[in-house]
Amino acid sequence: MTVEEIRKLVEELQLRVSKNFQKMDLKQISNELRDIMEFERLTFQRIEYLENNGTEQGLIKYAKMICKNTAEREIKEIQEVYLKKNRQ
Repeated sequence: MTVEEIRKLVEELQLRVSKNFQKMDLKQISNELRDIMEFERLTFQRIEYLENNGTEQGLIKYAKMICKNTAEREIKEIQEVYLKKNRQ
């Protein structure tokens, strides 16, 4: 597989727009959490496919790191808002 495929994957991850979770109700926040978890799962499947097809390990590690950081950042933000709203 090519560097181009990894580049596209990383661009997708970096272009994810953070949403305003503060304005959402708990059900919407819960749905957003499910969405980011599904996005992370599908992204790791794509990375695994690239890894199994011979993409350079350095690129694979980089893509995994970007995916993990992106998902963790969103999940953390969602959790903070959820917990804050749930206390009110």
